Amino acid sequence: MHLQVPLALDTDALSAGRMLADPVYVRAKVAAGGGEVLHVDVTPGDGGAFTVTTRRSLPTDLIPPQARAFIGDRLEVRQAEAWEAAGPDGGRRGTVAVEIAGAPVRLTGTVALIPGGESSRVVYDGDLKANVPLFGALVEEAAAKAVRSALEAEEAVAREYVRTTEA
Repeated sequence: MHLQVPLALDTDALSAGRMLADPVYVRAKVAAGGGEVLHVDVTPGDGGAFTVTTRRSLPTDLIPPQARAFIGDRLEVRQAEAWEAAGPDGGRRGTVAVEIAGAPVRLTGTVALIPGGESSRVVYDGDLKANVPLFGALVEEAAAKAVRSALEAEEAVAREYVRTTEA
């Protein structure tokens, strides 16, 4: 299942890049996506590149009851974003991977920070695959809804972060 989630940011791309690499922001966005925050790590790389890894625990109430037997009562969601160094305009590209430990569900794709003057956008674009016999489509649909919801929660966190850090 293809999934694309654009997020509007109320700040320029250079400031947005700093925000995306701030562990305080990352922890807040993970918490806003629901569940319990288990791990947040931001690792700087060469030339301004950085990698963000997170883990969270979520209840399985969004998963169809028929498929819960394959998954259990809690999900551990691991997400990794590897961002390249910023271009002259502050734009960045990277890769994203989201996997659910103990469940055959994985999202792989790209993420981009797109400049737009005084605002910018982050666009997640990837493919979600659930390898669950008989219920794969149901699990993909439920997982896509959960992933989309978690990513969209990031938009409100970003708005608040920008408001409080640029004030």
